[in-house]
Amino acid sequence: MNTTAKTANLAQTNIATIALVFLMGATMVFAAGFAQSATMHESAHDVRHAAGFPCH
Repeated sequence: MNTTAKTANLAQTNIATIALVFLMGATMVFAAGFAQSATMHESAHDVRHAAGFPCH
């Protein structure tokens, strides 16, 4: 009986995690889609420099 309860609770946690990650991803995609291209370029440019990757 305990094993069944733990398995059901784990399944609910996994579904909640998947839903949360999906919503966060969808938010990022739509935010990038509606942002001005210059804004996206500058954000990516700054992140690349901060992470130590050359971009020029």
